[in-house]
Amino acid sequence: MPYLHYSFDLWMTLIRSNPQYKYERARIIHERYNPAGRTLEEVMAVFRQVDLLANTINERTGRQLQAEELYLWVIGIAAGGADAVGAEAGAEAITGIDPERLYDEMEAVALAYPPQIYEEATLPTLEKLKKTDVSFSLLSNTAFVKGRTLRKMFGGLGLEGFFAFELFSDEAGMSKPNGDFFQLMLDQVTAKRGPTPLESIVHVGDNPVADEAGAQKKGIPAILINDNRQGIEHLLRLT
Repeated sequence: MPYLHYSFDLWMTLIRSNPQYKYERARIIHERYNPAGRTLEEVMAVFRQVDLLANTINERTGRQLQAEELYLWVIGIAAGGADAVGAEAGAEAITGIDPERLYDEMEAVALAYPPQIYEEATLPTLEKLKKTDVSFSLLSNTAFVKGRTLRKMFGGLGLEGFFAFELFSDEAGMSKPNGDFFQLMLDQVTAKRGPTPLESIVHVGDNPVADEAGAQKKGIPAILINDNRQGIEHLLRLT
């Protein structure tokens, strides 16, 4: 049966991070929230550490650490250390910081240095698939960039208007591979298209755990692309 609905992951499937964004967000923390005087390189290393840990925690628990928590975590780790004294210094460093205002600062950086379309074939492939009368949606885990911020970027990326709906983990309060997150997608497909057989819905992503295993646990076909696998153009051979 041809696929009628394509559920897409976002990061490293349709888009990739802007390296300048990662540099600029670390620079702001280094200049404004750095009581221990860490070097810029040290702050960037803390960002990588927190990003990896947060993604793994979200995948393992199926829940969602919020972006504000992650930025506070970065500031706290950079200010402190592994021992009790360091923990106290980290706690002191984040005391008095307004999490919402902090995120607004970081959002401005993300919008100034938006992500990039993953590859040249991404948008043309989506356009060709769209002509076959299928529907698209997003099912995306988030970390330092919220769903509300990503939506603001869609126009500039050329992604606006492709998706019948978008589901972001920070808004849903759960992360892939949580089966409830995939069920939320299935419920939305039914609401938009009417009853749709599982075998005619496919989830496309890059992560074997979050995307492939998560979808398959719900009986949804899954296709992995990018990351040294087949490119997105592979989807055109399945129509």
